[in-house]
Amino acid sequence: MVLEELESRGLVQDTTDRDLLARRLSSGPISVYHGIDPTASSLHLGNLIGVLVLRRFQEAGHRPIALVGGATGMVGDPSGRSDERNLLDDNTLVVNLSGIRSQLENLLDLDGEAQLVNNYDWTRDLTLIEFLRDTGKHATVNQMAAKHSVRSRMQSETGISFTEFTYMLLQAYDFWWLHTHHQCELQIGGSDQWGNITAGVDLIRRRSGAQAHGLTWPLLTRSDGAKFGKTAEGAIWLDPNLTSTYRFHQYFVQTPDEDVERSLLQFTMLPVGEIIEAVEAHQRDPGRREAQSILANEVTSLVHGPGAAVAAEKAARILFGSPVEDIDEAALEAVAAEVPSSEIPDGGFDAAADRFDLVELLASTGLAKSKGDARRGLSEGSVYVNNERVSGDETAVGVDRLLHGRYLLLRRGKRRYHLLRVKSQQNP
Repeated sequence: MVLEELESRGLVQDTTDRDLLARRLSSGPISVYHGIDPTASSLHLGNLIGVLVLRRFQEAGHRPIALVGGATGMVGDPSGRSDERNLLDDNTLVVNLSGIRSQLENLLDLDGEAQLVNNYDWTRDLTLIEFLRDTGKHATVNQMAAKHSVRSRMQSETGISFTEFTYMLLQAYDFWWLHTHHQCELQIGGSDQWGNITAGVDLIRRRSGAQAHGLTWPLLTRSDGAKFGKTAEGAIWLDPNLTSTYRFHQYFVQTPDEDVERSLLQFTMLPVGEIIEAVEAHQRDPGRREAQSILANEVTSLVHGPGAAVAAEKAARILFGSPVEDIDEAALEAVAAEVPSSEIPDGGFDAAADRFDLVELLASTGLAKSKGDARRGLSEGSVYVNNERVSGDETAVGVDRLLHGRYLLLRRGKRRYHLLRVKSQQNP
């Protein structure tokens, strides 16, 4: 049963009546929804957990509803925040909704039972009087103020605006609307959403006299206390233009041993038994980091496709100095997203001799401060072409060294790279 599956993966923190929910889930398909506010043009790793939980429900035969909050995104959810969100304008929302929609289509089977909805569609014509009469009267200020997300903000120096205070009622209205129009009986979310979810359960009971359910999973933090999916550079995004596939892959490769089992359970669709075997093998030889490799490949494949996972893994090998003779173009393009790259300058190619001037290339790419510095680097043996050390008296390389007929990878020292591409007019 899907509830037991979620529990085995550590994805259940709070539920409404657990036994009642279990009986309902075992009696037949149920519609379940998870909401995402479009505060950016891409989902991030924190969102991925919820989408994958929806996917687990779908694979268990239930009907997932992914709600993109075009309306609630204009208001801002106070949950888990110490300050108020900036309100989004219409144009920003359109862009954000488009980006998120394309990512959800890759992660959920929207051609099957899954649905993608936008709460702006049913709130844009909702009048204030109607909202106050049919929704507001069913919630007391005492109940709302008792919710942790609201209470903590009320006690802070910045306080909470009336706009954000009403967010709970808007989310409760969403649940009631989906229950009424799509027979949705279960809302899921992170543990910071518990107050909003139970407000919806209460509203459905008061307005419709029906039983609804709620389920949350723990908010993820790493063993060092850092928020999962965050780095010093910011969030880990699902959009490769915001977080490259290489960096996405590397984030999981660098998962601490203490976090790898939980990450495999919650971020991959691998069977629990297979994960346990992988973790046991990892514990026998932690130095190989096989569990991290499985984790990185599985999550990258889910989000970006198997080809991107393979390319990211190969790019990592290149950037750690491995030979590049058999590297494909996808891996080289993944490298190009991580290191400086440019076209080979005209002065760097000697068409008559069919060769490239290394001194010119090192100076023009910034790997050397000057041509004199380039010659010193060559004499010291700190220059590499395609991860092969250049001998001290070698100042040029032939066109036969080009990878796929158009790439040349230069390196100075251990980690300073530059990827060069041949200009079409150079035609080596």
